[in-house]
Amino acid sequence: MRFRHRAAAGFATLLLPLAGLVGLSGHAQAAADATSATATYAKTQDWGTGFEGKWTVKNTGTTSISSWTIEWDFPSGTSVTSAWDADVTSSGTHWTAKNKSYNGSIAPGASVSFGFNGTGSGAPSNCLVNGGSCDGGTTVPGDNPPSAPGTPTASSITDTSVKLSWGAATDDKGIKNYDVLRDGRTVATVTTTSYTDSGLTAGTDYSYTVQARDTADQTGPVSGSVAVHTTGGTTTPPPTGGKVKMGYFTEWGIYGRNYNVKNLVTSGSASKITHINYAFGNVTNGQCAIGDSYADYDKAFTADQSVSGVADTWDQPLRGNFNQLRELKAKYPNIKVIWSFGGWTWSGGFGDAAKNPAAFAQSCYNLVHDPRWSDVFDGIDIDWEYPNACGLSCDSSGPAAFKNLMAALRAKFGNELVTAAVTADGSAGGKIDATDYAGASSYVDWYNVMTYDFFGAWDAQGPTAPHSPLTSYNGIPKAGFTTADAMAKFKAQGVPANKLLIGIGFYGRGWTGVTQDAPGGTATGPAAGTYEQGIEDYHVLKTACPVTGTIAGTAYAHCGSNWWSYDTPATIKSKMAWADSQGLGGAFFWEFSGDTGNGELVSALSSGLS
Repeated sequence: MRFRHRAAAGFATLLLPLAGLVGLSGHAQAAADATSATATYAKTQDWGTGFEGKWTVKNTGTTSISSWTIEWDFPSGTSVTSAWDADVTSSGTHWTAKNKSYNGSIAPGASVSFGFNGTGSGAPSNCLVNGGSCDGGTTVPGDNPPSAPGTPTASSITDTSVKLSWGAATDDKGIKNYDVLRDGRTVATVTTTSYTDSGLTAGTDYSYTVQARDTADQTGPVSGSVAVHTTGGTTTPPPTGGKVKMGYFTEWGIYGRNYNVKNLVTSGSASKITHINYAFGNVTNGQCAIGDSYADYDKAFTADQSVSGVADTWDQPLRGNFNQLRELKAKYPNIKVIWSFGGWTWSGGFGDAAKNPAAFAQSCYNLVHDPRWSDVFDGIDIDWEYPNACGLSCDSSGPAAFKNLMAALRAKFGNELVTAAVTADGSAGGKIDATDYAGASSYVDWYNVMTYDFFGAWDAQGPTAPHSPLTSYNGIPKAGFTTADAMAKFKAQGVPANKLLIGIGFYGRGWTGVTQDAPGGTATGPAAGTYEQGIEDYHVLKTACPVTGTIAGTAYAHCGSNWWSYDTPATIKSKMAWADSQGLGGAFFWEFSGDTGNGELVSALSSGLS
């Protein structure tokens, strides 16, 4: 089973037709009539075959502006293809944008913006706003922006700092200062041609560029970039022998759990994994859809919450978890991120998806490859609980539906990662038997076999049993509900062993009203949990209810009247050794926030696989 602890974001966002984010370009500032307005242009996104631009009009006067018009020239071959929040027209290479009815009025000191998508590589010139120079000067079209500075060079690199130096830019009116950008974000503004950046993370990759600002505060093109790798630490995992070491990151974990992507760095876990499954995207109306837009791409993270150490701004093109994952991949380029769709709550949508697999695959491809975040994801994961069987609801799509769906996804996604979370029900006539997992396996890179949640306090009176048994044992409540039985059944069906990943839960399941220490005791109901009855994170249980025994490769704990089962570093290492002996493709876990602050479970999983 897979559980969702979702919180309402409490925020509404205006979804604009944004395109892809590759990086911020230089800003060309100019502006309106000399005493009342300025207009600033920025290329906010560039995806090779096109770009997104934004104009911002600011009232620099003392009285309100009732309307505005911006004019500029694009070189031949560069044009506007669509726009929002302004009416944009052209005459040859000359372009004109006029305000909409709702955004023409600008109070003193206030500003409004409009955006557009375009093609070509040219920059605007000869800018006018309300007939005056866009830079606020008295001449038309205003002074020129500065040139690009020289590509910075790096020296005196330590664990936490680097000195940068660059060649000076030129400008017809003089250079005022330079913006230093780390991974595309301004970290300092200096008047000299050198800067020492400190407070960095040891063993981490960074990219630096510089742009100049003239006396009219115009910024010119960004310089070339220099890559810097700080000393000490490591961002490269130890050799994995090709084994997958993957963890789930939940979109809703940033709320009550306050677990952010940055925690993967501070815990040390990011250096020990190969893949992340981002959970979950929705499945509705036969299509892939956004799960939580605020968490996914809108929430602004503060500097102390951010992987880069730089706070999100209100106007940056992409925020939220997606941008944090982008920043993580910049530091740990070995990590692949997969977007997982469905899960326990949203698996009901797969029945409609299975009616037209090609249309479903196309919708998923379009969403995963949305230009705003296409560089974040390396593939797609399907978490259908369960095809042709019952989970939160029952599905009757037939034994071939899952195979057809995975075939369509492989055809659409090509060489990208295509994976699936699958049942671990190894009982006779159980969920594995209900679906053609062997037929579908030729289309997937691997299966995440959910070898946990076999037993739990949904059976309120017990018997108590380990929720993630590796093997069977005398008194097990249901035959076939073990990791070994599940893997054996998949392999017997024809699924290659190296396409099977063993699953580990970073949490425990428990009962209360239990007097018996050994498994098999009676109970009166689920034990209390922080977020849900009958379930608790490992980092809580390890001290709140320490282990009193092990059975079937999993630990259990009896404290007071509560009885819990959960995996520990020791049991995880034994399970990894078993996975190696079976020729499995690796391991995965649900999910990062259940681990300790220093990532001891991730360490055990990573070091335990050969």
